[in-house]
Amino acid sequence: MMSHYVRVRTEALQTFLSSVFEHRGFSASDAAFIAETLIDADRHGIASHGVQRMAMYDHKLRHGMIDPKARISVVSDCKACAVLDGHSGMGQLISRDAMELAMRKAREHGIGIVSVRDSNHFGTAGFWARIAADQGFIGVATTNSNPLAVPTHAGLPALGSNPIAFAVGHGSDQFVYDAATSTVSLGKIEVLAKLGEPIEGDWAEDEHGAIEHDSARMMSKITAEHRIGGLTPLGGSGELNAGYKGYGLNLIVEILTGVLSGGILSWDMHGQHICHCFAAIDLDAFGGAAVISERVAALSARLRALPSVDGHPVLVAGDKERIAARSNIDSIAIDPATFAQLQTISERVGEPVPDGIADADANPASANLGSRTNHE
Repeated sequence: MMSHYVRVRTEALQTFLSSVFEHRGFSASDAAFIAETLIDADRHGIASHGVQRMAMYDHKLRHGMIDPKARISVVSDCKACAVLDGHSGMGQLISRDAMELAMRKAREHGIGIVSVRDSNHFGTAGFWARIAADQGFIGVATTNSNPLAVPTHAGLPALGSNPIAFAVGHGSDQFVYDAATSTVSLGKIEVLAKLGEPIEGDWAEDEHGAIEHDSARMMSKITAEHRIGGLTPLGGSGELNAGYKGYGLNLIVEILTGVLSGGILSWDMHGQHICHCFAAIDLDAFGGAAVISERVAALSARLRALPSVDGHPVLVAGDKERIAARSNIDSIAIDPATFAQLQTISERVGEPVPDGIADADANPASANLGSRTNHE
């Protein structure tokens, strides 16, 4: 089991990642933005969607699965709604434009909803919801993904991990909910497999419906050409603990993304052509952004003040991520397997990987490994 993480200065990592994306054909400003989204995930304790995703992006860029020169086109545009085609471009860049359009429509119509087809992995869903919340809207972001989640009573993955992100308010009381509709994201299991650690919860099942705790075995099953087994839906396997509710939420996301956009469903996906949906809601009709933010803050304060029954504080969605972000301003911790992958990428593009400034036995940047549930 590998346990020593390497701390890397945020500024140096930003420079390195930006250079890698520039070498892969992105403009300097777009490369910097993509790098920022990955570092933002690590800073907020979401290691599954941070720098450890670089190996995937590098593979897809080298094999033409992501087109750095792609330009978005408008499929349809009607009042508060639109559909965009990303033409296999970088998910972060497509998502940035889509959420910007949703906010423009919300300013004009009170709400804006933009569905996207033929995109790629877009990072954390919460990042996009936060962008809208920071500008005074309610922000919503969803995406489908490769077939990862097993429908209730099935043994084959037919749906993505299909997260739902919702953000409102600002500052230390901003409410940010970002969770997959599967029990966890594949990224959580991927990180555990890298570290040689078992799956601690009932997060995945094999092709016979039995719970699987071997992370490496689960990764081999779920990433095989003919996938078997997969992630359990929220609530777990079967119906006893209401796993069918997670299955239903997963289907809602599939409809908002793949169905509405006219794109590819998770079931038919092979690492490309991912679909998203973004929404922004103007708060003027509800008293204005300042008033709603105050109400959200007051609600959060009442919840946090509840007495604990187990010694753990009562938290609100977004609290853990803000705590992690305050601890990871100047540097972030990178697991040794991911650091080795960065070194391989470094050799390919001829850019030196940043030096580590310290080793640590634990990874404070991924304190939420067992509780975060982002998409693949």
